[in-house]
Amino acid sequence: MVEVGSRVRGFLRNRWLVFVAAMWMQSCAGVGYLFGSLSPVIKSSLGYNQRQVAGLGVAKDLGDSVGFLAGTLCAVLPLWAALLVGAAQNLVGYGWVWLAVTRRVPVPPLWAMCILIFIGNNGETYFNTAALVSCVQNFPKSRGPIVGILKGFAGLSGAILTQIYAMINSPDDAALIFMVAVGPTMVVIALMFIVRPVGGHRQVRPSDGTSFTFVYSVCLLLAAYLMGVMLLEDLVDLSQSMTVLLTIILIIFLLVPIVIPVLLSFFSDDDETLYALLLPSPRKEEASASTSSEEQQEVILSEVEDEKPKDVDLLPASERQKRIAALQARLFQAAAVGAVRVKRRRGPRRGEDFTLMQALIKADFWLLFFSLLLGSGSGLTVIDNLGQMSQSLGYEETHIFVSMISIWNFLGRIGGGYFSEIVVKDYAYPRAIALAMAQVLMAIGHFNFAMAWPGTMYIGTLLVGIGYGAHWAIVPAAASELFGVKNFGALYNFLTVANPAGSLVFSGIIASGIYDAEAAKQAQQRHNSTLLAMPARVVTMISEAAPSLKCEGAICFFLSSLIMSGFCIIAVVLSLILVYRTKIVYTNLYGKPRT
Repeated sequence: MVEVGSRVRGFLRNRWLVFVAAMWMQSCAGVGYLFGSLSPVIKSSLGYNQRQVAGLGVAKDLGDSVGFLAGTLCAVLPLWAALLVGAAQNLVGYGWVWLAVTRRVPVPPLWAMCILIFIGNNGETYFNTAALVSCVQNFPKSRGPIVGILKGFAGLSGAILTQIYAMINSPDDAALIFMVAVGPTMVVIALMFIVRPVGGHRQVRPSDGTSFTFVYSVCLLLAAYLMGVMLLEDLVDLSQSMTVLLTIILIIFLLVPIVIPVLLSFFSDDDETLYALLLPSPRKEEASASTSSEEQQEVILSEVEDEKPKDVDLLPASERQKRIAALQARLFQAAAVGAVRVKRRRGPRRGEDFTLMQALIKADFWLLFFSLLLGSGSGLTVIDNLGQMSQSLGYEETHIFVSMISIWNFLGRIGGGYFSEIVVKDYAYPRAIALAMAQVLMAIGHFNFAMAWPGTMYIGTLLVGIGYGAHWAIVPAAASELFGVKNFGALYNFLTVANPAGSLVFSGIIASGIYDAEAAKQAQQRHNSTLLAMPARVVTMISEAAPSLKCEGAICFFLSSLIMSGFCIIAVVLSLILVYRTKIVYTNLYGKPRT
């Protein structure tokens, strides 16, 4: 009985349980990706035009990206308390929007609706921050896979929630808003005491590689299954019982990863406490001496960077290491006898720990920021306007494309983290090269949307979804490599501001302005033809009851898609400049490339 109790306690402290719970939380945390399905309901119910809907979209993006408060609260409060704050924001924000859309309360003005959308979507930042902080601390040697998988499930949440909504089969379109308000809140409250740091650095096992492979396999199977379900529902009129069965299978897929902590805790002969006890706990004197030694060595290494000849970086790896080692030895000897005074650095170098203020004066940080702004901003514009884009091309069901882009977004995050990890670890090449490749895909995807060829919606969502998703696996990892992990939360939350900034320009100004202008032209043409065929009294009645502007045809997003394609090409150039500037950093971080 004592052994069973010990294993149960080990299960509750298992870092893989925390990771699986974070995956579940993230799978319903990305409610912002459902805005493409929510916006047509809000637009028709409240009589908004496309510019007003775009304003709501910008408020949603701001709520999703402005995570400074969430980062601060996660640092000063227990993670469960921060998660509770986020759950309350999600419930209040989207709950009030649902009450307004269903006319259960008076409809607030547009600015108040923007605030409600901001509050509701800002709850995501608490979920994301808690999940990333806890899991990165629990898996310090696997940041790339951890970030990619967690952000991937956040991107997949749109497809998951859409499928659950299809199972509910509510005739009221506003029920989707109600589900967004209540569903994630319930899940987060259920998991908020599990998602926490548990000293995962002391739980390293030889089986971790196999466990990650299993999680990757489940992710790919889950994405393939969801894609098959969405295509089946689009091509065949499924019965309600079949839809329920498919949704139950989806939930089983989500639950499967729990077998990892169960097997490790209850069916493994290894005792985690033994791993913890075997790790040495240095005495205070040793720790102080170690800190002093590391500080001195850090300063000496800084002097090496200052004193080494410029042509050393151009030498082969083995010869370069010999030259640097010899220079370092001379500096140590000279400092020891007082022949040279070692200078104290004024700031960190790339690859070391930066504060946010130190990073803000570095060109590499701004190259990464603006590359993210142009790439992810254009992708987010497609996500926010996907309902109107599909409707303008004659598609009646917009949910299929919202679900598809969520799946591609998911695969982009999983694949972006996986392949960029290969680039840096196997070839010691800058991670930003993977970012440039993702932006090339997005440029092609936007061009497809502009041309409106047959099947454009399917091809465009594929390319833009994968490229957009890859940004959020690559950029956080690159930021941690170039500017350190000590202040990663502040750096990451600042970089995420690029998302709403890009959306404000692309969606709030460019796309919505062009859409409304084209819709106004089409409305004027229809109005002129109506004047010729109807009596004046009827024309007056129609004008008074005129619905919000609606654009039809490929022209609606032609110019805006071309503009976004061009900006993605500019983002590629910025990423390649960053690659050129940071080659030596990755060579030093990851050593000689494998041949």
